[in-house]
Amino acid sequence: MALNLTQKIISKHLVSGEMRPGGEIALRIDQTLTQDATGTMAYLQFEAIGLPRVATELSVSYVDHNTLQMGFRNPDDHAYLRTVAAKYGIIFSPPGTGICHQLHLENFACPGKTLIGSDSHTPTAGGLGVLAMGAGGLSVALAMAGEPYGIAMPRVVKVALTGALTGWASAKDVILHLLGLLSVKGGVGKVMEYAGPGVASLSVPERAVITNMGAELGATTSIFPSDDATKSFLTAMGRPEDYRPLAADPDAGYDEVVTIDLSALTPLAAAPHMPDVVTSIAALDGLAVDQVCIGSCTNSSYADLKAVAAILAGKRIHPATDLLIAPGSKQVLKMLAAEGLIDPLLDAGARILECACGPCIGMGGSPVSGGVSARTFNRNFEGRSGTQDAKIYLVSPMTAAMAALRGAFTDPATWGEAPAKAALPANAPNIRHLFLRPPSNGAAVTVRRGPNIAPLPPFAPLPERIEAPVALKVGDKHHHRPHPAGRSPDYGVAFQHPGHQRLHFNRVDAAFVPRIKALGRGIILAGENYGQGSSREHAALGAPLSGRRGRGGQVTGPYPSGQSGQLRHLAVAVGARGGLRPYCGRSHPGHR
Repeated sequence: MALNLTQKIISKHLVSGEMRPGGEIALRIDQTLTQDATGTMAYLQFEAIGLPRVATELSVSYVDHNTLQMGFRNPDDHAYLRTVAAKYGIIFSPPGTGICHQLHLENFACPGKTLIGSDSHTPTAGGLGVLAMGAGGLSVALAMAGEPYGIAMPRVVKVALTGALTGWASAKDVILHLLGLLSVKGGVGKVMEYAGPGVASLSVPERAVITNMGAELGATTSIFPSDDATKSFLTAMGRPEDYRPLAADPDAGYDEVVTIDLSALTPLAAAPHMPDVVTSIAALDGLAVDQVCIGSCTNSSYADLKAVAAILAGKRIHPATDLLIAPGSKQVLKMLAAEGLIDPLLDAGARILECACGPCIGMGGSPVSGGVSARTFNRNFEGRSGTQDAKIYLVSPMTAAMAALRGAFTDPATWGEAPAKAALPANAPNIRHLFLRPPSNGAAVTVRRGPNIAPLPPFAPLPERIEAPVALKVGDKHHHRPHPAGRSPDYGVAFQHPGHQRLHFNRVDAAFVPRIKALGRGIILAGENYGQGSSREHAALGAPLSGRRGRGGQVTGPYPSGQSGQLRHLAVAVGARGGLRPYCGRSHPGHR
């Protein structure tokens, strides 16, 4: 039987179930990753399981989200993550080393492996032929314990690429084009599998841009074949032994087919406030831009920033526009420095930020009130930037650089010749010595716990029948994370702290917390695509943890549910067809 690439990897890792779209399957997981904003919860849950060591081939704990370390909570979380990694056999990436997805692509991802991560952009590794999926912290904890990961068998969509990118068009424009075609719901329950003659024209960093933003389609994951471009990338990373060729069988079948002519693409933008509100840059001609941010797990690679340096060389950014640049990893920063590409950025007036997520998650870098910000990030939800009335446009690094120079979006026809596509240096610098490897036996390691970190309380089983008053009603596409900037340095990840409870739903209803305290418990009525965006685990778990500590009412209640280990809470979503369904606590939209 001819198999597509997705089916090939799933069949090699299938523990139970059949590869029939929609049917439940369970997969053996080779690798896991966490980041600090969700990792603390995942490791608390792993500790509660009671095993002395992780059972995966590889597990990595990255610190890349809350790196500002304002107050004690974030550094305490980082100390907990470092010591728990040493105790249980997990590699630890310290703050400032880089963004988890960029680092994992450079150092650990291997074609044909399965990977789940407690971050919705884990599918970035699909650019290297990995079946990589975002998941809730409990699912990651269970995978680290050796348990299979349960999902519905996805439909597989062939995204057939023809031609090659030309001029100022980039990989970012490929995924923006696809989002414009399919919408933020277009990939739900599906894997986007890229194929066709156009694939060979894309480097691994370009492929990773596309698979990264596949999360915005709601897709289970996105994946490219492993080919000569994969081999070249792994060789440049000093890992040629990790290469293996992988591709769909020539006569493989697919559930759907979408065709994209790469040569027909032009620079695009996602307009406020949704990644699928796609328009051409030419249509935005003349719109003033107050701020430009370049970086994030989507567009912070060496190739991206080398193109930006080429555009800015010998020029000065517009005096009314701020430019912030966050390299994706210290390896990227070292490659740029080795080629003298930091000076053009500095001399143009750019601010170089730490190798971390930064403004993408609202961790600093907020735009001015009512301002326009052009960002190379993956999400532009209202308020995510930290400025509620800001207008965020998602663009490619080259488009962002031109906006910074001119202080406005301008017609690409006036930009002149695009910079040459960058190839990775033959011997990229190795930063793997910066990762902290665990001892062979962690029994003697003492886990460090600050006052903001407490073990999980027990949860009662979910009752057969639930009766409670309606505590809140929200509309479609509700972005559930409580803090308006996504994450804040004072709230960090330790949401057991009672101070977190006061943030619940504060963006949509300031009276929610006193009301739920008075009610004691409640149900949330929500529309289509409720809880969209990245991990919902903070929102799903914060209230019951605070409530069970006697500090107010319980709004949600997460419970293990079957072998999949998924978390359910009592917020009931009302979809377009009126059906009631419990919200799933996994992090990526395909599992709502």
